[in-house]
Amino acid sequence: MKTDRILPIEKEHISRLRFSKEDVCKDAHEKSKRDKDLSRAQSLGNLMKNKVHLTFKDAEGQVYQVHTTVWAYGEDFVCLKADIFIPVKAILEVK
Repeated sequence: MKTDRILPIEKEHISRLRFSKEDVCKDAHEKSKRDKDLSRAQSLGNLMKNKVHLTFKDAEGQVYQVHTTVWAYGEDFVCLKADIFIPVKAILEVK
């Protein structure tokens, strides 16, 4: 992942952002890794209440990072606490 600056963001502010319909991961390997990482993050969140760092990009190309618990992960969206959603296509990295 290459970026000039990653801005920290509180999960409560994510709903103010707009997201592109384009996927930030361009190849199948990146997408597969993201899916595995999100599935693991969901398990960690539900079973152990562990938080992860989600790095994602908004529609303007700004990269953000949030430290949070992933409550649910589906084909199109990741659900965080307080009904906050991030499109899977916007997620660059899960740590």
